[in-house]
Amino acid sequence: MSMNTHDATTAYNPTTAHNPTTTCGLIVLDMAGTTVADGGLVERAFASAAGRLGVEPGSAEHATMLDYVRATMGESKISVFRHLFGDEDKAQTANTAFEEAYGTLVDGGLITPVPGARETIERLTAEGRTVVLSTGFARVTQDAILKALGWQDLVPLTLCPADAGGRGRPYPDMVLSAFLRTGAVDSVRDIVVAGDTSYDMLSGVRSGAGIVAGVLTGAHDKAALAAAGATHVLGSIAELPDVIAELEQGE
Repeated sequence: MSMNTHDATTAYNPTTAHNPTTTCGLIVLDMAGTTVADGGLVERAFASAAGRLGVEPGSAEHATMLDYVRATMGESKISVFRHLFGDEDKAQTANTAFEEAYGTLVDGGLITPVPGARETIERLTAEGRTVVLSTGFARVTQDAILKALGWQDLVPLTLCPADAGGRGRPYPDMVLSAFLRTGAVDSVRDIVVAGDTSYDMLSGVRSGAGIVAGVLTGAHDKAALAAAGATHVLGSIAELPDVIAELEQGE
């Protein structure tokens, strides 16, 4: 079975993944806002989900909810809807509507790679590092994004919250699942986490990652990323390989 079936139970061969000569051997990258530019599709999909539950666009309720969605970019979407609606059935209905709307927008060709993202992933891989893509979206949405970009075979492992026991960011579970499943490094200090939100930063810090890099191509600004524990704040993911190389050379 190919590793890119994304089956959470698929075995990963640590013997082929481990490169003892590389310090930063495991790179866990966020998708939307970090490696993928979605042009505000999260907010458009949220409007569709909220509308299904009777929240009118332009209303005070809608504005308050949208502010919360913006503030929690990077968090598992079902967790966001549980907070907003306070009822599991309503949260599941909203989450399903959100995923359907986002998937339709993705299928419509409204996402692109962040400039230099694919080249960055390919360079990191060529250097002997294991790259994992993670997301707060459900698996069906993550797969739709990968297919739309032609990235199904770009990395050996992709993770969504369900693959890590159900808890998404800001919990460290997806990062630690990447650590355990790949066997790419001996210590969590050899993990690099990169993302565009404070939730990505918190997830990286809580996992013990040695580098937690924020990027300014997505939801949160430099101050928010730094406040959440970013060790580096970069203009884009394209800067990450040089940052890693400089740090390794300085050791």
